[in-house]
Amino acid sequence: MDALAARVARIEPFHVMEVVKQADALERAGRSVIHLSIGEPDFSATEPVQRAAAAAIARADARYTPALGLGPLRERIAEWYGTQHGVKVDPAAIAVTAGASAGLLLTCAALVERDTEVLLPDPSYPCNRHFIAAFEATARLLPTVAASRFQLDAATVERHWSAATRGVLIASPSNPTGTSINPAELRRLIATVEARGGFVISDEIYLGLSYDSIATTALGISDRVFAINSFSKYFAMTGWRLGWVVVPQPYRSAFERLAQNLYICASTVAQHAALACFEPESLAVYEARRAEFQRRRDFLVPALESLGLAVPVRPDGAFYVYVDISGYSDDSDRFASAVLQSTGVCLVPGKDFGVQAPERYVRVSYATSLERLTEAVERLRRYLGR
Repeated sequence: MDALAARVARIEPFHVMEVVKQADALERAGRSVIHLSIGEPDFSATEPVQRAAAAAIARADARYTPALGLGPLRERIAEWYGTQHGVKVDPAAIAVTAGASAGLLLTCAALVERDTEVLLPDPSYPCNRHFIAAFEATARLLPTVAASRFQLDAATVERHWSAATRGVLIASPSNPTGTSINPAELRRLIATVEARGGFVISDEIYLGLSYDSIATTALGISDRVFAINSFSKYFAMTGWRLGWVVVPQPYRSAFERLAQNLYICASTVAQHAALACFEPESLAVYEARRAEFQRRRDFLVPALESLGLAVPVRPDGAFYVYVDISGYSDDSDRFASAVLQSTGVCLVPGKDFGVQAPERYVRVSYATSLERLTEAVERLRRYLGR
């Protein structure tokens, strides 16, 4: 252990996984548990995707691909931006990665240095700040408020920019809040950062799961943004570990070198399978699923509010609700544990997502069936005496 790198101490535990372990232990003991915790769609890859994977395996087509991905897949992703978002993207800008996590790691490897800092909103997805810490920079969490949809805005970035600041990492829609940055504010934020010579990394893995026409890709504002996306959420391919980065032109050769050395290429079978994501049959399924997620949100938010659990900002994307439980407890960790033990409903306390009043909040995931959500609400109603 004396040889353990000092950077490891800067990587905090992923507390949600500890919560899930407790829930799993209850299930093994025979308890009924409703998981409103993990951010994983309860849907699987579509049949065309599964067939494409099987076909690739059958023809033994699993050799290394180019480091930045199969050419046809990069072309399909670029076309997707045009048809889905009205944004022209060069296929050469697409770097296919081993999940969005690898995309963020590549981006941080290319941009982040020791003794610099990157600005992030508080609350935000914990791994994003840990990617920055892994490259020995500082992830500086900036407090956000409900009025800004728990997102960074241009004024906050301008106020906190320092000599050490190199850029910002945003997520829209966001984990844990399910909220997006207003497009006009996103434009101001990007202009503020670029005027200072900084970079913008835009985590857009939930962009396909947007419900109220708020979310927009940052690529529609600037071609200098590093946009991260994934096949995990909208395309329901979490365990396939496939994502991508849209890389500005001056950085593409650097990304290729990094990918070649860090992991050679993303899964070849997963890449062949992902080509089928863009077939009409698959797209129709994804849109039906998006409508189902919206239906769940439209049930869950008012249901939680009827229990006296405040929802400061109505989520417009992803599959999360960020819930203020301060009407019942001053410790969300203790609250979530008591709820799990008493009701079997598994929630995630706010301590994973930042330092700004995490004791007030829990994250609720609605990536489960409406029937299970209804049962979870009834269990909470009985527990809370409402």
